Amino acid sequence: MSIQDELRQVDEDLAKLRASTAELREQVGDMGPTDAAERSAMLQLADDNDELIAELEARREGLRKRLDG
Repeated sequence: MSIQDELRQVDEDLAKLRASTAELREQVGDMGPTDAAERSAMLQLADDNDELIAELEARREGLRKRLDG
């Protein structure tokens, strides 16, 4: 896989993960009164996704640097 292909894949993964995380947080906000454990689990998943997003952004930056030279 070329660097450009890898960069494209990371960008696609970032877009999907960001959308998924935003949807999770929206669902939690729309839940109303519900099981606290379920809310907590969903928020933890969103937080975990935020960590993955940060890792992917770092990976993307590294790929861009390699691509530029």
